[in-house]
Amino acid sequence: MRGVKKENLPSKICVVCQKPFTWRKKWEKVWEEVKYCSDRCRTSK
Repeated sequence: MRGVKKENLPSKICVVCQKPFTWRKKWEKVWEEVKYCSDRCRTSK
């Protein structure tokens, strides 16, 4: 994702809060498995 502008990053909808969230560098290798926007949503499944 190098050289991609922030507005062009991929995004998903959080399973819990239904809000959109965008790709982060720390999710680079596991982006397909990411379902939650934050630890708070992940713990309140």
